[in-house]
Amino acid sequence: VQLVESGGGLVQAGGSLRLSCAASGSIFSINAMGWYRQAPGKERELVAAISRGGRTYYEDSLKGRFTISSDNAKNTAHLQMNSLKPEDTAMYYCAAGPVTIAQLRANYEMAYWGKGTLVTVSS
Repeated sequence: VQLVESGGGLVQAGGSLRLSCAASGSIFSINAMGWYRQAPGKERELVAAISRGGRTYYEDSLKGRFTISSDNAKNTAHLQMNSLKPEDTAMYYCAAGPVTIAQLRANYEMAYWGKGTLVTVSS
């Protein structure tokens, strides 16, 4: 499975960005897609995830600002990020795998990863 992210960039605080992830290859093995982020000096964290059945997960502090969506027919996932803050600055990675939302909540690892797209929020 190959994952390719797009949509990162530089935005002012309060602005919005929409990240996209396109999956190709053995996509039949994917049950969930998600977005992780890692800021300099910080651990990687799961931002949001969505299963083929439409179940979602959001990191608690991001609920209401970030929205994940997917198009199963096009094998894509998107992350709409609104009201961005400087602390949202990070490398954002698309990930996918044969996992459930419940397993992701239990810190199961995704199997496939994109190379990442940088999001920079200026104050």
